[in-house]
Amino acid sequence: MKIYPFLVVFCLFFLSCDKKNKTKNAVTAIPLELKVERFDKIFFETPPKDLEKVKSAFPFFFPAGNDNSIWLNKMQDPIWREVYTEVQKKYADFEPVKSELELLFKHIKYYFPNTKTPKVITIISEMDYTNKAIYADSLVIISLELYLGKNHKFYQFPNYIKQNFEQKQIMPDIVSSFSSRKIPPVTDKDLLSQMIYQGKQLYLKDLFLPNYSDAEKMGYTPEQITWCQENESYMWRYFIEKEMLYSDDQKLITRFINPAPFSKFYLEIDNESPGQVGAWIGWQMVRSYMENNEVPVPDLLKTDAKEIFLKSKYKPKK
Repeated sequence: MKIYPFLVVFCLFFLSCDKKNKTKNAVTAIPLELKVERFDKIFFETPPKDLEKVKSAFPFFFPAGNDNSIWLNKMQDPIWREVYTEVQKKYADFEPVKSELELLFKHIKYYFPNTKTPKVITIISEMDYTNKAIYADSLVIISLELYLGKNHKFYQFPNYIKQNFEQKQIMPDIVSSFSSRKIPPVTDKDLLSQMIYQGKQLYLKDLFLPNYSDAEKMGYTPEQITWCQENESYMWRYFIEKEMLYSDDQKLITRFINPAPFSKFYLEIDNESPGQVGAWIGWQMVRSYMENNEVPVPDLLKTDAKEIFLKSKYKPKK
Protein backbone atom coordinates (compact mmCIF):
# COMPACT_ATOMS: atom_id res chain seq x y z
CA MET A 1 0.00 0.00 0.00
CA LYS A 2 1.35 3.40 -0.94
CA ILE A 3 1.35 6.03 1.79
CA TYR A 4 1.46 9.66 0.76
CA PRO A 5 3.67 11.73 3.09
CA PHE A 6 1.50 14.85 2.78
CA LEU A 7 -1.54 12.82 3.86
CA VAL A 8 0.27 11.62 7.00
CA VAL A 9 1.32 15.18 7.82
CA PHE A 10 -2.23 16.41 7.27
CA CYS A 11 -3.66 13.74 9.59
CA LEU A 12 -1.15 14.55 12.32
CA PHE A 13 -1.92 18.25 11.99
CA PHE A 14 -5.67 17.56 12.16
CA LEU A 15 -5.28 15.39 15.29
CA SER A 16 -3.13 18.04 16.94
CA CYS A 17 -5.68 20.76 16.24
CA ASP A 18 -8.49 18.55 17.53
CA LYS A 19 -6.60 17.92 20.77
CA LYS A 20 -5.93 21.64 21.23
CA ASN A 21 -9.59 22.48 20.66
CA LYS A 22 -10.74 19.88 23.21
CA THR A 23 -8.27 21.26 25.77
CA LYS A 24 -9.37 24.83 25.06
CA ASN A 25 -13.06 23.94 25.49
CA ALA A 26 -12.38 22.02 28.70
CA VAL A 27 -10.36 24.92 30.15
CA THR A 28 -13.04 27.48 29.24
CA ALA A 29 -15.72 25.37 30.96
CA ILE A 30 -13.93 25.31 34.32
CA PRO A 31 -15.91 27.39 36.86
CA LEU A 32 -13.77 29.99 38.60
CA GLU A 33 -14.40 33.07 40.71
CA LEU A 34 -11.41 35.35 41.08
CA LYS A 35 -11.14 38.04 43.74
CA VAL A 36 -8.77 40.95 43.13
CA GLU A 37 -7.95 43.42 45.89
CA ARG A 38 -6.17 46.65 44.94
CA PHE A 39 -4.12 47.14 48.09
CA ASP A 40 -2.13 49.81 46.23
CA LYS A 41 -5.29 51.94 45.91
CA ILE A 42 -6.55 51.17 49.39
CA PHE A 43 -3.26 52.15 51.02
CA PHE A 44 -2.67 55.41 49.18
CA GLU A 45 -6.31 56.54 49.19
CA THR A 46 -6.89 55.86 52.88
CA PRO A 47 -6.80 58.93 55.18
CA PRO A 48 -3.86 58.67 57.63
CA LYS A 49 -6.30 58.59 60.56
CA ASP A 50 -7.69 55.26 59.23
CA LEU A 51 -4.32 53.48 58.94
CA GLU A 52 -5.27 50.98 61.65
CA LYS A 53 -8.20 49.78 59.54
CA VAL A 54 -5.83 48.98 56.67
CA LYS A 55 -3.41 47.21 59.00
CA SER A 56 -6.26 45.13 60.39
CA ALA A 57 -7.44 44.10 56.90
CA PHE A 58 -3.93 43.34 55.54
CA PRO A 59 -1.77 42.37 58.55
CA PHE A 60 0.76 40.47 56.39
CA PHE A 61 1.88 43.75 54.78
CA PHE A 62 2.71 45.36 58.12
CA PRO A 63 5.54 43.54 59.94
CA ALA A 64 5.43 43.68 63.71
CA GLY A 65 7.82 46.11 65.33
CA ASN A 66 7.54 48.87 62.73
CA ASP A 67 6.22 52.16 64.05
CA ASN A 68 3.14 53.65 62.40
CA SER A 69 5.21 56.67 61.41
CA ILE A 70 6.87 54.53 58.71
CA TRP A 71 3.54 53.85 57.00
CA LEU A 72 2.19 57.36 57.54
CA ASN A 73 5.31 58.80 55.92
CA LYS A 74 4.95 56.45 52.96
CA MET A 75 1.30 57.44 52.49
CA GLN A 76 2.26 61.10 52.20
CA ASP A 77 5.75 60.97 50.69
CA PRO A 78 5.81 62.88 47.33
CA ILE A 79 7.93 60.21 45.60
CA TRP A 80 5.66 57.36 46.64
CA ARG A 81 2.63 59.45 45.68
CA GLU A 82 4.14 59.91 42.21
CA VAL A 83 4.71 56.17 41.87
CA TYR A 84 1.09 55.59 42.86
CA THR A 85 -0.11 58.16 40.31
CA GLU A 86 1.84 56.45 37.52
CA VAL A 87 0.48 53.02 38.50
CA GLN A 88 -3.08 54.35 38.42
CA LYS A 89 -2.54 55.86 34.98
CA LYS A 90 -1.55 52.45 33.70
CA TYR A 91 -3.93 50.26 35.70
CA ALA A 92 -6.99 52.40 36.46
CA ASP A 93 -8.94 49.72 34.60
CA PHE A 94 -7.67 46.36 35.84
CA GLU A 95 -10.33 44.27 34.08
CA PRO A 96 -8.14 43.28 31.08
CA VAL A 97 -5.50 41.93 33.46
CA LYS A 98 -8.15 40.22 35.59
CA SER A 99 -9.53 38.45 32.50
CA GLU A 100 -6.06 37.12 31.70
CA LEU A 101 -5.59 36.03 35.30
CA GLU A 102 -8.85 34.11 35.23
CA LEU A 103 -7.83 32.29 32.05
CA LEU A 104 -4.40 31.52 33.52
CA PHE A 105 -5.86 30.05 36.70
CA LYS A 106 -8.30 27.95 34.67
CA HIS A 107 -5.34 26.48 32.79
CA ILE A 108 -3.58 25.78 36.08
CA LYS A 109 -6.70 24.06 37.43
CA TYR A 110 -7.00 21.98 34.26
CA TYR A 111 -3.53 20.49 34.70
CA PHE A 112 -3.50 20.61 38.53
CA PRO A 113 -7.16 20.15 39.59
CA ASN A 114 -6.47 20.34 43.33
CA THR A 115 -4.95 23.81 43.08
CA LYS A 116 -6.82 26.48 45.03
CA THR A 117 -7.93 29.60 43.25
CA PRO A 118 -5.79 32.25 44.92
CA LYS A 119 -6.82 35.75 45.88
CA VAL A 120 -4.92 38.35 43.84
CA ILE A 121 -3.58 41.42 45.63
CA THR A 122 -1.92 44.28 43.78
CA ILE A 123 0.68 46.34 45.61
CA ILE A 124 3.30 49.03 45.16
CA SER A 125 6.51 47.72 46.63
CA GLU A 126 10.23 48.56 46.66
CA MET A 127 10.98 47.85 42.98
CA ASP A 128 12.42 44.44 43.82
CA TYR A 129 12.64 43.05 40.29
CA THR A 130 13.49 39.56 41.59
CA ASN A 131 10.00 39.32 43.14
CA LYS A 132 7.70 41.08 40.69
CA ALA A 133 4.89 38.55 41.09
CA ILE A 134 4.65 36.02 43.92
CA TYR A 135 2.43 32.92 43.92
CA ALA A 136 2.01 31.83 47.53
CA ASP A 137 -0.63 29.07 47.60
CA SER A 138 -3.75 31.07 48.49
CA LEU A 139 -2.35 34.45 47.43
CA VAL A 140 -0.88 36.00 44.30
CA ILE A 141 0.85 39.32 44.94
CA ILE A 142 1.65 41.58 41.97
CA SER A 143 3.95 44.59 42.31
CA LEU A 144 2.42 46.90 39.72
CA GLU A 145 5.22 49.49 39.85
CA LEU A 146 7.34 46.96 37.96
CA TYR A 147 4.96 46.65 35.00
CA LEU A 148 4.75 50.25 33.75
CA GLY A 149 6.60 49.64 30.47
CA LYS A 150 10.32 49.22 29.84
CA ASN A 151 10.84 52.85 28.85
CA HIS A 152 9.25 54.36 31.93
CA LYS A 153 11.20 57.19 33.53
CA PHE A 154 11.35 55.39 36.90
CA TYR A 155 13.48 52.53 35.66
CA GLN A 156 17.23 52.92 36.11
CA PHE A 157 18.02 49.29 35.30
CA PRO A 158 20.04 47.57 32.56
CA ASN A 159 18.06 46.89 29.39
CA TYR A 160 18.06 43.11 29.84
CA ILE A 161 16.21 43.57 33.14
CA LYS A 162 13.79 46.36 32.32
CA GLN A 163 12.74 44.84 28.97
CA ASN A 164 10.48 42.62 31.08
CA PHE A 165 8.82 45.48 32.96
CA GLU A 166 5.86 45.22 30.60
CA GLN A 167 2.22 44.38 31.38
CA LYS A 168 2.55 41.34 29.13
CA GLN A 169 5.06 39.84 31.57
CA ILE A 170 2.65 39.63 34.51
CA MET A 171 1.32 36.18 33.54
CA PRO A 172 4.72 34.62 32.70
CA ASP A 173 6.08 35.91 36.01
CA ILE A 174 3.19 34.35 37.92
CA VAL A 175 3.78 31.02 36.17
CA SER A 176 7.49 31.20 37.08
CA SER A 177 6.57 31.68 40.73
CA PHE A 178 3.96 28.90 40.61
CA SER A 179 6.37 26.48 38.95
CA SER A 180 9.06 27.07 41.56
CA ARG A 181 6.60 25.64 44.10
CA LYS A 182 5.65 22.67 41.92
CA ILE A 183 9.00 21.56 40.49
CA PRO A 184 11.31 19.81 42.98
CA PRO A 185 14.47 21.84 43.58
CA VAL A 186 17.61 20.82 41.74
CA THR A 187 19.89 18.62 43.84
CA ASP A 188 22.49 17.80 41.18
CA LYS A 189 24.90 20.64 40.43
CA ASP A 190 25.65 19.85 36.79
CA LEU A 191 24.65 22.17 33.97
CA LEU A 192 22.20 19.69 32.42
CA SER A 193 20.11 19.55 35.62
CA GLN A 194 19.86 23.33 35.67
CA MET A 195 18.92 23.42 31.98
CA ILE A 196 16.16 20.85 32.44
CA TYR A 197 14.83 22.59 35.57
CA GLN A 198 14.47 25.82 33.63
CA GLY A 199 13.02 23.88 30.70
CA LYS A 200 10.28 22.46 32.94
CA GLN A 201 9.34 25.97 34.06
CA LEU A 202 9.12 27.15 30.49
CA TYR A 203 7.14 24.10 29.44
CA LEU A 204 4.51 25.00 32.04
CA LYS A 205 4.24 28.35 30.27
CA ASP A 206 3.53 26.43 27.05
CA LEU A 207 0.60 24.76 28.82
CA PHE A 208 -0.74 27.67 30.86
CA LEU A 209 -0.14 30.48 28.34
CA PRO A 210 -0.86 28.92 24.93
CA ASN A 211 -1.59 32.30 23.34
CA TYR A 212 1.75 33.80 24.34
CA SER A 213 4.74 33.88 22.03
CA ASP A 214 7.99 32.09 22.86
CA ALA A 215 9.62 35.49 23.29
CA GLU A 216 7.04 36.50 25.91
CA LYS A 217 7.38 33.19 27.75
CA MET A 218 11.15 33.46 27.80
CA GLY A 219 11.31 37.18 28.51
CA TYR A 220 13.18 37.75 25.25
CA THR A 221 12.68 40.15 22.37
CA PRO A 222 11.53 38.54 19.09
CA GLU A 223 15.06 39.11 17.77
CA GLN A 224 16.57 37.17 20.67
CA ILE A 225 14.29 34.19 20.04
CA THR A 226 15.26 34.26 16.37
CA TRP A 227 18.94 34.30 17.34
CA CYS A 228 18.48 31.17 19.48
CA GLN A 229 16.60 29.36 16.73
CA GLU A 230 19.22 30.22 14.12
CA ASN A 231 22.13 29.26 16.39
CA GLU A 232 20.61 26.23 18.15
CA SER A 233 22.81 23.70 16.38
CA TYR A 234 25.94 25.75 16.94
CA MET A 235 25.23 26.21 20.69
CA TRP A 236 24.50 22.53 21.15
CA ARG A 237 27.74 21.54 19.43
CA TYR A 238 29.61 23.97 21.68
CA PHE A 239 28.14 22.40 24.86
CA ILE A 240 28.98 18.88 23.64
CA GLU A 241 32.50 19.63 22.42
CA LYS A 242 33.36 21.45 25.65
CA GLU A 243 31.86 18.57 27.70
CA MET A 244 29.71 20.98 29.67
CA LEU A 245 26.45 19.06 30.17
CA TYR A 246 27.65 16.97 33.10
CA SER A 247 30.09 19.53 34.47
CA ASP A 248 29.36 20.87 37.95
CA ASP A 249 31.38 24.03 37.38
CA GLN A 250 29.06 26.65 38.89
CA LYS A 251 30.43 29.36 36.63
CA LEU A 252 28.45 27.71 33.83
CA ILE A 253 25.20 28.65 35.62
CA THR A 254 26.23 32.30 35.52
CA ARG A 255 27.32 32.02 31.90
CA PHE A 256 24.28 30.24 30.46
CA ILE A 257 21.36 30.03 32.95
CA ASN A 258 21.08 33.19 35.03
CA PRO A 259 19.60 36.41 33.63
CA ALA A 260 22.35 38.40 31.94
CA PRO A 261 22.82 40.87 29.08
CA PHE A 262 24.40 38.09 27.00
CA SER A 263 25.62 34.49 27.32
CA LYS A 264 29.33 33.90 27.75
CA PHE A 265 30.76 31.59 25.12
CA TYR A 266 33.93 33.74 25.20
CA LEU A 267 33.59 34.13 21.45
CA GLU A 268 32.59 36.90 19.06
CA ILE A 269 28.97 35.75 19.16
CA ASP A 270 28.69 36.84 22.80
CA ASN A 271 27.74 40.36 21.76
CA GLU A 272 24.85 39.04 19.69
CA SER A 273 23.58 36.34 22.05
CA PRO A 274 20.88 36.85 24.70
CA GLY A 275 21.41 35.67 28.26
CA GLN A 276 19.99 32.35 29.51
CA VAL A 277 20.53 30.36 26.32
CA GLY A 278 21.06 27.24 28.46
CA ALA A 279 17.52 27.63 29.79
CA TRP A 280 16.22 28.01 26.24
CA ILE A 281 17.92 24.78 25.11
CA GLY A 282 16.63 23.01 28.23
CA TRP A 283 13.16 24.08 27.14
CA GLN A 284 13.64 22.50 23.72
CA MET A 285 14.76 19.26 25.42
CA VAL A 286 11.65 19.15 27.62
CA ARG A 287 9.42 19.88 24.64
CA SER A 288 11.06 17.05 22.71
CA TYR A 289 10.69 14.71 25.70
CA MET A 290 6.95 15.42 25.96
CA GLU A 291 6.48 14.98 22.21
CA ASN A 292 8.17 11.57 22.28
CA ASN A 293 6.79 10.19 25.56
CA GLU A 294 3.30 9.82 27.02
CA VAL A 295 3.88 11.39 30.43
CA PRO A 296 1.39 13.21 32.70
CA VAL A 297 2.51 16.74 33.49
CA PRO A 298 2.90 16.15 37.27
CA ASP A 299 5.18 13.19 36.49
CA LEU A 300 7.28 15.31 34.14
CA LEU A 301 8.02 17.74 36.94
CA LYS A 302 9.38 14.92 39.12
CA THR A 303 11.39 13.17 36.40
CA ASP A 304 15.18 13.20 36.67
CA ALA A 305 17.02 15.52 34.27
CA LYS A 306 19.23 12.77 32.83
CA GLU A 307 16.21 10.58 32.09
CA ILE A 308 14.49 13.45 30.32
CA PHE A 309 17.61 14.14 28.28
CA LEU A 310 18.10 10.52 27.24
CA LYS A 311 14.45 9.90 26.37
CA SER A 312 13.89 13.26 24.72
CA LYS A 313 15.70 12.25 21.51
CA TYR A 314 16.57 15.90 21.34
CA LYS A 315 18.26 17.07 18.17
CA PRO A 316 18.79 20.76 17.42
CA LYS A 317 16.97 22.02 14.37
CA LYS A 318 19.25 22.72 11.45
